[in-house]
Amino acid sequence: MAEQERELNDFAERTASLLIAAGLQRMPARVLMALMTSENGGHTSPELQQRLGVSAAAISGAVRYLQGIALIRRVPQTGTRRDLYELPDDYWYAASMNADNIYQPIAQLAENALGAIEDPGSGVAIRIREMAEYFRFMERRMPELLEEWEELRRSK
Repeated sequence: MAEQERELNDFAERTASLLIAAGLQRMPARVLMALMTSENGGHTSPELQQRLGVSAAAISGAVRYLQGIALIRRVPQTGTRRDLYELPDDYWYAASMNADNIYQPIAQLAENALGAIEDPGSGVAIRIREMAEYFRFMERRMPELLEEWEELRRSK
C-alpha cells in the first residue's frame, strides 16, 4: 500500500505541475489533484492541509477558486462544522463547459482589434486573425465534442 500511495502522490504532483504550466494556479492545481487521488474523491480542509503541508488560508483560497470554476463542490458534513470538498460527477466536462464561455468573448475582442489594423497583411493582423478564427472554431466545435464525450460515457 505504501508503494501505491507514493505512486499516486507522484502522479498528483506531476500532474499538478502540468496544470500549473498550462495556467492553473499552483494551490488549486495541487488541491484538485489531491482530491483526484483520494479514495473517495473528497477531503475536508484539515485533511487537505495535512496532505499538502499548507495553511488553512491556502486551502480556503484554492477551494474557493475551484468551486468558482465548477471543478469541485462543497458538501456540508451533518453534525459537524466541517465541509467535505469533493469532485462532482463528470468534473472534466464541467470544466470544459466553463472554458466554452470564454471562446466567444475572446474571438469578439480579436475581431474588434482587426478592425483597427490598417494593414490586413501585417504580422499582427495575421496573428490576431488566426486567434479569432481559432476561438470561433472552438466555440463551434466544443459543444459537439462535449456531446460526443457524454455519449461515450453513457455507453460504458
